[in-house]
Amino acid sequence: MGLTGFRGRIVSLAVLTATLVVAVLVVLSHVLLTRATEADTRTLARTRAEAVAATVEVVGGKLRLLEGTGDAFDTVAWVYADGRLVDGVLHEPIAELVENLGRANGAAFVTTPRYLLYGAPLPVQGRHVVVVVMVDLAPYESSEQRSLVMSLILGALAIALAGVVAYVGVSRALRVVRRMSALAGEWGSHDPGRRFRMGPPRDEFGELAQTFDRLLDRVSDTIADERRLTDEIAHELRTPLSVLHAEAQLAELTGTQVEPQLVRTETDRLSTAVTTLLDAARTRLPEEATCHLATPLQNLAHTYSTTGGLAGGLAGGVEVAVPSAVVLAVLTPLLDNAVRHASADVFLAAEVQAEHVLVHVFDDGPGFREDEVDQVFTAGHSRTDGHGLGLAVVRRIATAAGVGVRAIADGRGHVEVRFPRR
Repeated sequence: MGLTGFRGRIVSLAVLTATLVVAVLVVLSHVLLTRATEADTRTLARTRAEAVAATVEVVGGKLRLLEGTGDAFDTVAWVYADGRLVDGVLHEPIAELVENLGRANGAAFVTTPRYLLYGAPLPVQGRHVVVVVMVDLAPYESSEQRSLVMSLILGALAIALAGVVAYVGVSRALRVVRRMSALAGEWGSHDPGRRFRMGPPRDEFGELAQTFDRLLDRVSDTIADERRLTDEIAHELRTPLSVLHAEAQLAELTGTQVEPQLVRTETDRLSTAVTTLLDAARTRLPEEATCHLATPLQNLAHTYSTTGGLAGGLAGGVEVAVPSAVVLAVLTPLLDNAVRHASADVFLAAEVQAEHVLVHVFDDGPGFREDEVDQVFTAGHSRTDGHGLGLAVVRRIATAAGVGVRAIADGRGHVEVRFPRR
């Protein structure tokens, strides 16, 4: 794919950073080397001046040079007495500079493009004696140039190495991303249950893979919730639609009219079930709504011809902190289930407590087993040929409204619903 995208930007940034660092180091090292060279040449000039000064002496008021220094010093060292050259051979183009230093009163350095000149006066009583020496700068400049070239070559190698290391490092780090991209491309839309599963995160990209896995889990849960909601709405619509269909068939066969009250009752039930399920799915059940629990319970008792302790248990007009529609939406599927499994009778009983009202739905059927009381409200669980959605609908609505519901294994059909009191 080449140096494009995120990897290319990281490698470019690494190369640019390495270039800046190398440039600063090369300039700094060259400046330090230049200053060190200058210090060395000046030290050499002073040493030569001291060596020449050791050969000068005054005897009887006359200046005399000791032998033994050889001819080598004649071209790099000169001795002036009272402004006049007494030893050494001058040569162009530095003759004028040497003479100026020979007549100077104090020590001084003069630098030309090729040479360093140094003049140092000698402490000779009654005479003005100056020693001038020269240091050839060509070897030092050649050494500086070689050092600069080597620094540039090493700097270029360091920049190239930084680019290679950055490329390899970023490529290794991006393997997780490339693998995730490849896996996502393979899955498509036909395998939503797959996950990246990159193992424990070792870096930020591993954490990204874990985050995507959690996000996909939430998306999968949302899709599953939508499917369950569709099944539950279809389940709640089936009963009233079946009643209306049966009444329409009966009227068609017998030539009678459909009972208007029955139609209104079933359509109201259908509308209430759909609205309550949608509100529960959107978590929009009105928390501030309340109702007198006796009213919906008595309506249900009349509809299902149940018996039990309702009037005594709800004396005094007990209010619960849920709307009447929620009470009906929770208890209606429970009563349908009780009627379906009862041998003969269905019972309702209410029990008022300090903070809750317990409503018990009984039937004289086989009831629940100990090992299934935690599963009866799970979608798909059914002991008959049903779809196992009725009690799952109850659990969804109850959870959204803050109502507790549980099955009890006591040898008969028994479901307890816990409504919060106002």
